[in-house]
Amino acid sequence: MQQTNLSKRWAILIAGVATMLFAGIIYAWSILKTPFASELGYETSALALNFTLTMSFFCLGGFFSAKLVKRLGTRLTIMIAGVLAGLGFILTSFLGAENAWMLYLTYALFSGSGIGISYIIILSSVNAWFPDRCGFSSGALMMGFGVSSLLFGKIADALFQSSVGWRKAYIFLGIAIAIVMIVSAFIIKAPDESVVLPEKKATKTAKEDFEAKDYTPLEMIRRFTFWRVFIGLSCLAAIGNSVISFARDLAISVGAEASLATTLVGVLAVCNGLGRILTGAAFDSLGRRITMIAAGVLAIFAAGTTLLAVSITSLPLCIVGLCLTGFAYSTVPTVSSAFIASFYGQKHFSTNLSICGFNLMVGSFIATACSSLQVSSGGFTLPFILLLALAMVAFVLYLTIKKP
Repeated sequence: MQQTNLSKRWAILIAGVATMLFAGIIYAWSILKTPFASELGYETSALALNFTLTMSFFCLGGFFSAKLVKRLGTRLTIMIAGVLAGLGFILTSFLGAENAWMLYLTYALFSGSGIGISYIIILSSVNAWFPDRCGFSSGALMMGFGVSSLLFGKIADALFQSSVGWRKAYIFLGIAIAIVMIVSAFIIKAPDESVVLPEKKATKTAKEDFEAKDYTPLEMIRRFTFWRVFIGLSCLAAIGNSVISFARDLAISVGAEASLATTLVGVLAVCNGLGRILTGAAFDSLGRRITMIAAGVLAIFAAGTTLLAVSITSLPLCIVGLCLTGFAYSTVPTVSSAFIASFYGQKHFSTNLSICGFNLMVGSFIATACSSLQVSSGGFTLPFILLLALAMVAFVLYLTIKKP
Protein backbone atom coordinates (compact mmCIF):
# COMPACT_ATOMS: atom_id res chain seq x y z
CA MET A 1 0.00 0.00 0.00
CA GLN A 2 1.24 3.46 -0.81
CA GLN A 3 2.23 5.77 2.04
CA THR A 4 -0.12 8.48 0.75
CA ASN A 5 -3.07 6.22 1.39
CA LEU A 6 -1.92 5.56 4.96
CA SER A 7 -1.57 9.27 5.66
CA LYS A 8 -4.89 10.08 4.04
CA ARG A 9 -6.91 7.68 6.14
CA TRP A 10 -5.60 9.17 9.39
CA ALA A 11 -6.43 12.67 8.21
CA ILE A 12 -9.94 11.50 7.34
CA LEU A 13 -10.31 9.88 10.78
CA ILE A 14 -9.29 13.13 12.49
CA ALA A 15 -11.81 15.08 10.39
CA GLY A 16 -14.46 12.50 11.24
CA VAL A 17 -13.81 12.73 14.98
CA ALA A 18 -13.94 16.55 14.83
CA THR A 19 -17.27 16.46 12.99
CA MET A 20 -18.70 13.89 15.39
CA LEU A 21 -17.68 16.17 18.25
CA PHE A 22 -20.06 18.85 16.97
CA ALA A 23 -22.76 16.39 15.92
CA GLY A 24 -22.92 14.84 19.39
CA ILE A 25 -24.34 18.03 20.87
CA ILE A 26 -27.83 16.51 20.78
CA TYR A 27 -26.78 14.40 23.78
CA ALA A 28 -26.41 17.57 25.89
CA TRP A 29 -30.21 17.86 26.00
CA SER A 30 -30.41 17.73 29.81
CA ILE A 31 -28.54 21.07 29.76
CA LEU A 32 -29.87 22.51 26.50
CA LYS A 33 -33.47 22.07 27.69
CA THR A 34 -32.95 24.27 30.79
CA PRO A 35 -34.21 27.60 29.36
CA PHE A 36 -37.33 25.99 27.93
CA ALA A 37 -38.37 24.87 31.40
CA SER A 38 -37.18 27.87 33.43
CA GLU A 39 -37.99 30.75 31.07
CA LEU A 40 -40.67 29.48 28.70
CA GLY A 41 -42.47 27.16 31.10
CA TYR A 42 -42.45 24.03 28.91
CA GLU A 43 -43.66 20.95 30.79
CA THR A 44 -41.30 18.11 31.69
CA SER A 45 -43.31 15.67 29.59
CA ALA A 46 -43.00 17.91 26.52
CA LEU A 47 -39.23 18.18 26.92
CA ALA A 48 -38.90 14.42 27.41
CA LEU A 49 -40.96 13.84 24.27
CA ASN A 50 -38.72 16.22 22.34
CA PHE A 51 -35.68 14.09 23.18
CA THR A 52 -37.53 10.97 22.08
CA LEU A 53 -38.53 12.61 18.79
CA THR A 54 -34.98 13.88 18.29
CA MET A 55 -33.59 10.36 18.58
CA SER A 56 -36.37 9.07 16.31
CA PHE A 57 -35.55 11.56 13.56
CA PHE A 58 -31.88 10.87 14.17
CA CYS A 59 -32.53 7.21 13.32
CA LEU A 60 -34.73 8.07 10.33
CA GLY A 61 -32.09 10.46 9.01
CA GLY A 62 -29.50 7.71 9.24
CA PHE A 63 -31.80 5.27 7.45
CA PHE A 64 -32.31 7.58 4.47
CA SER A 65 -28.69 8.75 4.35
CA ALA A 66 -27.55 5.86 2.15
CA LYS A 67 -30.26 6.65 -0.40
CA LEU A 68 -29.27 10.32 -0.40
CA VAL A 69 -25.62 9.45 -0.94
CA LYS A 70 -26.48 7.32 -3.96
CA ARG A 71 -28.43 10.18 -5.53
CA LEU A 72 -26.45 13.22 -4.41
CA GLY A 73 -23.03 11.93 -3.45
CA THR A 74 -21.26 12.02 -0.09
CA ARG A 75 -20.17 15.67 -0.22
CA LEU A 76 -23.53 17.23 -1.01
CA THR A 77 -25.37 14.97 1.43
CA ILE A 78 -23.10 15.95 4.34
CA MET A 79 -23.51 19.61 3.40
CA ILE A 80 -27.30 19.27 3.42
CA ALA A 81 -27.07 17.51 6.79
CA GLY A 82 -25.00 20.39 8.16
CA VAL A 83 -27.49 22.98 6.95
CA LEU A 84 -30.41 21.05 8.48
CA ALA A 85 -28.67 20.58 11.83
CA GLY A 86 -27.51 24.18 12.04
CA LEU A 87 -30.83 25.61 10.88
CA GLY A 88 -32.64 23.58 13.53
CA PHE A 89 -30.64 25.21 16.32
CA ILE A 90 -30.99 28.68 14.86
CA LEU A 91 -34.78 28.39 14.46
CA THR A 92 -35.06 27.00 17.99
CA SER A 93 -33.67 30.29 19.28
CA PHE A 94 -36.84 32.09 18.13
CA LEU A 95 -39.31 29.91 20.05
CA GLY A 96 -41.69 31.43 22.58
CA ALA A 97 -43.88 30.15 25.38
CA GLU A 98 -46.92 29.98 23.12
CA ASN A 99 -45.47 27.64 20.48
CA ALA A 100 -43.87 24.77 22.39
CA TRP A 101 -44.85 22.34 19.65
CA MET A 102 -42.45 24.09 17.27
CA LEU A 103 -39.58 22.62 19.28
CA TYR A 104 -40.47 19.25 17.75
CA LEU A 105 -40.02 20.72 14.28
CA THR A 106 -36.88 22.81 14.78
CA TYR A 107 -34.79 20.82 17.24
CA ALA A 108 -36.16 17.30 16.77
CA LEU A 109 -36.92 17.17 13.03
CA PHE A 110 -34.33 19.53 11.56
CA SER A 111 -31.38 19.05 13.91
CA GLY A 112 -32.14 15.41 14.72
CA SER A 113 -32.44 14.26 11.11
CA GLY A 114 -29.50 16.39 9.97
CA ILE A 115 -27.20 14.94 12.58
CA GLY A 116 -28.53 11.43 11.89
CA ILE A 117 -27.74 11.76 8.19
CA SER A 118 -24.19 12.95 8.83
CA TYR A 119 -23.63 10.35 11.58
CA ILE A 120 -24.14 7.32 9.34
CA ILE A 121 -22.24 8.77 6.38
CA ILE A 122 -19.23 9.74 8.47
CA LEU A 123 -19.18 6.44 10.32
CA SER A 124 -19.42 4.30 7.19
CA SER A 125 -17.04 6.44 5.11
CA VAL A 126 -14.32 6.65 7.76
CA ASN A 127 -14.60 3.01 8.87
CA ALA A 128 -14.14 1.91 5.25
CA TRP A 129 -10.55 3.20 5.53
CA PHE A 130 -9.88 0.95 8.54
CA PRO A 131 -10.79 -2.66 7.71
CA ASP A 132 -7.87 -3.71 9.90
CA ARG A 133 -8.92 -1.61 12.91
CA CYS A 134 -12.69 -1.29 12.62
CA GLY A 135 -13.25 -1.34 16.38
CA PHE A 136 -10.66 1.38 16.97
CA SER A 137 -12.03 3.57 14.18
CA SER A 138 -15.61 3.19 15.41
CA GLY A 139 -14.52 3.86 18.97
CA ALA A 140 -12.60 7.03 18.06
CA LEU A 141 -15.57 8.42 16.14
CA MET A 142 -17.98 7.48 18.92
CA MET A 143 -15.65 9.07 21.47
CA GLY A 144 -15.97 12.40 19.69
CA PHE A 145 -19.73 11.99 19.52
CA GLY A 146 -19.98 11.11 23.21
CA VAL A 147 -17.61 13.74 24.62
CA SER A 148 -19.51 16.48 22.79
CA SER A 149 -22.05 16.95 25.56
CA LEU A 150 -19.26 17.70 28.04
CA LEU A 151 -17.66 20.37 25.88
CA PHE A 152 -20.74 22.00 24.39
CA GLY A 153 -22.89 21.36 27.44
CA LYS A 154 -20.50 23.43 29.56
CA ILE A 155 -20.24 26.08 26.84
CA ALA A 156 -24.02 26.27 26.49
CA ASP A 157 -24.56 26.45 30.24
CA ALA A 158 -22.01 29.28 30.55
CA LEU A 159 -23.61 31.19 27.69
CA PHE A 160 -27.11 30.69 29.11
CA GLN A 161 -26.02 32.31 32.37
CA SER A 162 -24.05 35.12 30.75
CA SER A 163 -25.20 38.31 29.02
CA VAL A 164 -25.28 36.35 25.75
CA GLY A 165 -28.40 34.45 26.80
CA TRP A 166 -29.80 31.19 25.55
CA ARG A 167 -31.22 32.53 22.27
CA LYS A 168 -27.90 33.85 20.96
CA ALA A 169 -26.21 30.73 22.33
CA TYR A 170 -28.45 28.54 20.17
CA ILE A 171 -27.65 30.68 17.13
CA PHE A 172 -23.92 30.43 17.84
CA LEU A 173 -24.09 26.65 18.21
CA GLY A 174 -26.17 26.28 15.04
CA ILE A 175 -23.73 28.30 12.95
CA ALA A 176 -20.76 26.36 14.37
CA ILE A 177 -22.35 22.97 13.62
CA ALA A 178 -23.22 23.97 10.06
CA ILE A 179 -19.74 25.33 9.31
CA VAL A 180 -17.91 22.28 10.67
CA MET A 181 -20.10 19.82 8.75
CA ILE A 182 -19.86 21.76 5.50
CA VAL A 183 -16.06 21.92 5.79
CA SER A 184 -15.88 18.20 6.59
CA ALA A 185 -17.87 17.45 3.44
CA PHE A 186 -14.78 18.40 1.42
CA ILE A 187 -12.55 16.02 3.41
CA ILE A 188 -14.51 12.90 4.27
CA LYS A 189 -15.22 10.30 1.62
CA ALA A 190 -15.03 6.53 1.26
CA PRO A 191 -11.87 5.07 -0.36
CA ASP A 192 -11.92 4.40 -4.09
CA GLU A 193 -11.78 0.81 -5.29
CA SER A 194 -8.20 1.40 -6.43
CA VAL A 195 -7.03 2.14 -2.89
CA VAL A 196 -5.27 -0.80 -1.26
CA LEU A 197 -5.81 -1.00 2.50
CA PRO A 198 -4.43 -3.43 5.10
CA GLU A 199 -6.54 -6.49 5.79
CA LYS A 200 -7.90 -7.35 9.22
CA LYS A 201 -5.45 -9.45 11.20
CA ALA A 202 -7.21 -12.45 12.70
CA THR A 203 -6.36 -13.33 16.30
CA LYS A 204 -7.30 -16.34 18.39
CA THR A 205 -9.39 -14.21 20.72
CA ALA A 206 -11.17 -12.25 18.06
CA LYS A 207 -11.76 -15.02 15.53
CA GLU A 208 -15.38 -16.09 15.03
CA ASP A 209 -16.34 -19.64 14.06
CA PHE A 210 -18.27 -18.70 10.93
CA GLU A 211 -17.43 -17.77 7.35
CA ALA A 212 -17.55 -14.06 6.56
CA LYS A 213 -20.33 -13.03 4.18
CA ASP A 214 -21.94 -9.84 2.90
CA TYR A 215 -25.61 -9.86 3.92
CA THR A 216 -28.19 -7.66 2.24
CA PRO A 217 -30.52 -5.70 4.58
CA LEU A 218 -33.34 -8.15 3.85
CA GLU A 219 -31.11 -11.15 4.59
CA MET A 220 -29.92 -9.54 7.80
CA ILE A 221 -33.36 -8.80 9.24
CA ARG A 222 -34.38 -12.39 8.55
CA ARG A 223 -31.71 -13.60 10.98
CA PHE A 224 -32.90 -14.30 14.52
CA THR A 225 -29.44 -13.34 15.77
CA PHE A 226 -29.90 -9.80 14.47
CA TRP A 227 -33.12 -9.33 16.43
CA ARG A 228 -31.59 -10.67 19.63
CA VAL A 229 -28.76 -8.17 19.35
CA PHE A 230 -31.19 -5.42 18.33
CA ILE A 231 -33.33 -5.98 21.43
CA GLY A 232 -30.24 -6.12 23.63
CA LEU A 233 -28.92 -2.89 22.17
CA SER A 234 -32.35 -1.27 22.58
CA CYS A 235 -32.35 -2.17 26.28
CA LEU A 236 -28.93 -0.60 26.83
CA ALA A 237 -29.88 2.41 24.70
CA ALA A 238 -32.93 2.87 26.93
CA ILE A 239 -30.69 3.00 29.99
CA GLY A 240 -28.38 5.58 28.43
CA ASN A 241 -31.12 7.74 26.91
CA SER A 242 -33.13 7.73 30.13
CA VAL A 243 -30.24 8.84 32.31
CA ILE A 244 -29.03 11.40 29.75
CA SER A 245 -32.49 12.98 29.56
CA PHE A 246 -32.72 13.55 33.33
CA ALA A 247 -29.08 13.34 34.51
CA ARG A 248 -29.00 16.87 35.91
CA ASP A 249 -32.30 16.44 37.78
CA LEU A 250 -31.15 13.04 39.06
CA ALA A 251 -27.97 14.52 40.55
CA ILE A 252 -29.91 17.36 42.18
CA SER A 253 -32.36 14.86 43.70
CA VAL A 254 -29.57 13.23 45.72
CA GLY A 255 -28.18 16.50 47.02
CA ALA A 256 -25.92 17.92 44.31
CA GLU A 257 -25.73 21.68 43.85
CA ALA A 258 -26.89 22.98 40.46
CA SER A 259 -23.32 23.71 39.30
CA LEU A 260 -22.13 20.26 40.34
CA ALA A 261 -25.14 18.64 38.67
CA THR A 262 -24.21 20.35 35.41
CA THR A 263 -20.62 19.14 35.80
CA LEU A 264 -21.84 15.58 36.41
CA VAL A 265 -23.67 15.67 33.09
CA GLY A 266 -20.24 16.35 31.62
CA VAL A 267 -18.69 13.51 33.63
CA LEU A 268 -21.33 11.19 32.19
CA ALA A 269 -20.33 12.43 28.73
CA VAL A 270 -16.63 11.86 29.39
CA CYS A 271 -17.27 8.26 30.46
CA ASN A 272 -19.52 7.83 27.43
CA GLY A 273 -16.81 9.11 25.11
CA LEU A 274 -13.90 7.28 26.74
CA GLY A 275 -15.92 4.07 26.92
CA ARG A 276 -16.57 4.17 23.19
CA ILE A 277 -12.91 4.05 22.23
CA LEU A 278 -12.21 1.43 24.93
CA THR A 279 -15.08 -0.68 23.61
CA GLY A 280 -13.68 -0.42 20.10
CA ALA A 281 -10.25 -1.50 21.30
CA ALA A 282 -11.80 -4.37 23.26
CA PHE A 283 -13.74 -5.49 20.19
CA ASP A 284 -10.49 -5.62 18.18
CA SER A 285 -8.39 -7.37 20.84
CA LEU A 286 -10.77 -9.47 22.95
CA GLY A 287 -13.32 -10.29 20.33
CA ARG A 288 -17.03 -9.75 19.93
CA ARG A 289 -18.38 -12.23 22.49
CA ILE A 290 -16.33 -11.10 25.50
CA THR A 291 -16.95 -7.43 24.69
CA MET A 292 -20.71 -7.82 24.42
CA ILE A 293 -21.02 -9.92 27.58
CA ALA A 294 -18.91 -7.37 29.46
CA ALA A 295 -21.24 -4.64 28.20
CA GLY A 296 -24.24 -6.47 29.64
CA VAL A 297 -22.55 -6.94 33.02
CA LEU A 298 -21.55 -3.27 33.07
CA ALA A 299 -25.13 -2.18 32.38
CA ILE A 300 -26.40 -4.26 35.31
CA PHE A 301 -23.89 -2.65 37.66
CA ALA A 302 -24.73 0.81 36.30
CA ALA A 303 -28.48 0.52 36.82
CA GLY A 304 -28.07 -1.32 40.12
CA THR A 305 -25.65 1.23 41.57
CA THR A 306 -27.81 4.19 40.57
CA LEU A 307 -30.91 2.49 41.96
CA LEU A 308 -29.13 2.07 45.29
CA ALA A 309 -27.99 5.71 45.15
CA VAL A 310 -31.51 7.09 44.76
CA SER A 311 -32.87 4.65 47.34
CA ILE A 312 -30.51 5.85 50.09
CA THR A 313 -29.98 9.40 48.67
CA SER A 314 -26.24 9.00 48.21
CA LEU A 315 -24.45 11.54 46.00
CA PRO A 316 -21.16 9.57 45.86
CA LEU A 317 -22.99 6.44 44.71
CA CYS A 318 -24.93 8.51 42.19
CA ILE A 319 -21.66 9.79 40.74
CA VAL A 320 -20.40 6.21 40.43
CA GLY A 321 -23.71 5.21 38.85
CA LEU A 322 -23.51 8.03 36.31
CA CYS A 323 -19.97 7.04 35.38
CA LEU A 324 -20.93 3.38 34.97
CA THR A 325 -23.98 4.40 32.94
CA GLY A 326 -21.75 6.43 30.62
CA PHE A 327 -19.46 3.45 30.08
CA ALA A 328 -22.41 1.07 29.60
CA TYR A 329 -24.14 3.35 27.11
CA SER A 330 -20.87 3.84 25.22
CA THR A 331 -20.96 0.20 24.19
CA VAL A 332 -24.19 0.60 22.20
CA PRO A 333 -23.02 2.54 19.11
CA THR A 334 -19.55 1.00 19.05
CA VAL A 335 -20.83 -2.56 19.35
CA SER A 336 -23.55 -1.77 16.77
CA SER A 337 -20.98 -0.60 14.22
CA ALA A 338 -18.38 -3.29 14.85
CA PHE A 339 -21.00 -6.04 15.17
CA ILE A 340 -22.73 -5.20 11.89
CA ALA A 341 -19.39 -5.01 10.06
CA SER A 342 -18.07 -8.32 11.41
CA PHE A 343 -21.32 -10.30 11.21
CA TYR A 344 -22.93 -8.89 8.06
CA GLY A 345 -20.07 -7.47 5.99
CA GLN A 346 -19.05 -4.14 4.51
CA LYS A 347 -20.90 -4.22 1.18
CA HIS A 348 -24.24 -3.10 2.67
CA PHE A 349 -22.77 -1.67 5.86
CA SER A 350 -24.39 1.79 5.70
CA THR A 351 -27.93 0.51 5.24
CA ASN A 352 -27.50 -2.37 7.67
CA LEU A 353 -26.07 -0.07 10.34
CA SER A 354 -28.87 2.46 9.87
CA ILE A 355 -31.42 -0.33 10.40
CA CYS A 356 -29.61 -1.50 13.53
CA GLY A 357 -29.47 2.15 14.63
CA PHE A 358 -33.23 2.15 15.19
CA ASN A 359 -32.38 0.65 18.59
CA LEU A 360 -31.86 4.27 19.65
CA MET A 361 -35.44 5.08 18.67
CA VAL A 362 -36.77 2.15 20.69
CA GLY A 363 -34.53 3.15 23.58
CA SER A 364 -35.69 6.76 23.44
CA PHE A 365 -39.36 5.76 23.66
CA ILE A 366 -38.55 3.67 26.72
CA ALA A 367 -36.70 6.71 28.07
CA THR A 368 -39.87 8.76 27.68
CA ALA A 369 -41.76 6.10 29.61
CA CYS A 370 -39.12 6.29 32.36
CA SER A 371 -39.50 10.07 32.53
CA SER A 372 -43.27 9.71 32.82
CA LEU A 373 -42.77 7.06 35.50
CA GLN A 374 -40.46 9.43 37.37
CA VAL A 375 -43.01 12.26 37.23
CA SER A 376 -45.95 10.07 38.27
CA SER A 377 -44.05 8.38 41.12
CA GLY A 378 -42.28 11.53 42.26
CA GLY A 379 -38.87 9.86 42.34
CA PHE A 380 -36.29 7.86 40.43
CA THR A 381 -36.66 4.50 42.19
CA LEU A 382 -39.25 2.93 39.87
CA PRO A 383 -37.53 4.11 36.66
CA PHE A 384 -34.27 2.48 37.75
CA ILE A 385 -36.00 -0.76 38.70
CA LEU A 386 -37.22 -0.86 35.11
CA LEU A 387 -33.76 -0.01 33.76
CA LEU A 388 -32.14 -2.72 35.89
CA ALA A 389 -34.57 -5.27 34.45
CA LEU A 390 -33.69 -4.13 30.91
CA ALA A 391 -29.98 -4.51 31.67
CA MET A 392 -30.57 -8.10 32.73
CA VAL A 393 -32.51 -8.80 29.53
CA ALA A 394 -29.64 -7.42 27.44
CA PHE A 395 -27.10 -9.55 29.31
CA VAL A 396 -29.08 -12.76 28.74
CA LEU A 397 -29.56 -11.97 25.02
CA TYR A 398 -25.86 -11.19 24.53
CA LEU A 399 -24.96 -14.56 26.04
CA THR A 400 -26.87 -16.34 23.26
CA ILE A 401 -25.10 -14.66 20.30
CA LYS A 402 -22.78 -17.02 18.45
CA LYS A 403 -23.30 -16.85 14.65
CA PRO A 404 -25.04 -14.51 12.15
